[in-house]
Amino acid sequence: MAQPPERCAGPPAVALVTGAGRGIGRGIALALAETGARIAVHYQASAEAAQAVANEISRRGGEAICVRADVADLASHPQLVESVLARWGCLDWLVNNAGIAPPQRADLLEADPASYDRVMAVNLRGPYFLTQRVARHLVTAAAADPPGRERRRGIVNIGSISAYTASVNRGEYCVSKAGVAMMTRLFAARLAAHGVAVFEVRPGIIATDMTAGVQEKYDRLIHDQGLLPVARWGTPDDVGQAVRAIVEGRFPYSTGTVLDVDGGFHLRRL
Repeated sequence: MAQPPERCAGPPAVALVTGAGRGIGRGIALALAETGARIAVHYQASAEAAQAVANEISRRGGEAICVRADVADLASHPQLVESVLARWGCLDWLVNNAGIAPPQRADLLEADPASYDRVMAVNLRGPYFLTQRVARHLVTAAAADPPGRERRRGIVNIGSISAYTASVNRGEYCVSKAGVAMMTRLFAARLAAHGVAVFEVRPGIIATDMTAGVQEKYDRLIHDQGLLPVARWGTPDDVGQAVRAIVEGRFPYSTGTVLDVDGGFHLRRL
């Protein structure tokens, strides 16, 4: 998957954002669109929602295609990546955002193996091997860059405060996000010598359809019980702006870094 230089010279960046049809992924895609980026809007279920995001990307000055795949299905990865290369001849950034919560919040002692397997497949196993595939391309592409004309390239993993916060009624989700945290470190260590940066953006309580079912609970925790120093829900755009800063090269001397987008949740206060 060598990178044709005549189609890849200079900006804007080309990014594959998984799960970009809704929620945090949509926020990331739209934030990147404001930089003029070329964005592959990955989706699995709703082509209509993905196309709506692609249309909004165009309105904001970016360029987009929609690509369908099940991230958990490793056999779909080659076509997913090749569709981006076929369109633009480049792939500079992979944003591993696609993820699911358990279909039911079950006590740790009652957890269902099928739920565990599905959550791990979508949230960790799939992204792990998609990252492996894209990383091989990024290394090859970086080696072909003319001296002095190197492109910014990298991988951004969307983690969660659940990587270190125990929720005993959705243990499989917590374990998957803890795995994403280590996955970030592993790929960062492996790819740094090739000029490929790897980051984890770690959202906190973000207002999406995934958290809609627990809105009342988190409203109480945030507004009445002082859970967050920044006393509001996060938004998909909050996460998107963090990813944008990475892709724009605001952290040139960093890799393996975690950016907390959590309203200060990670602070320990007395």
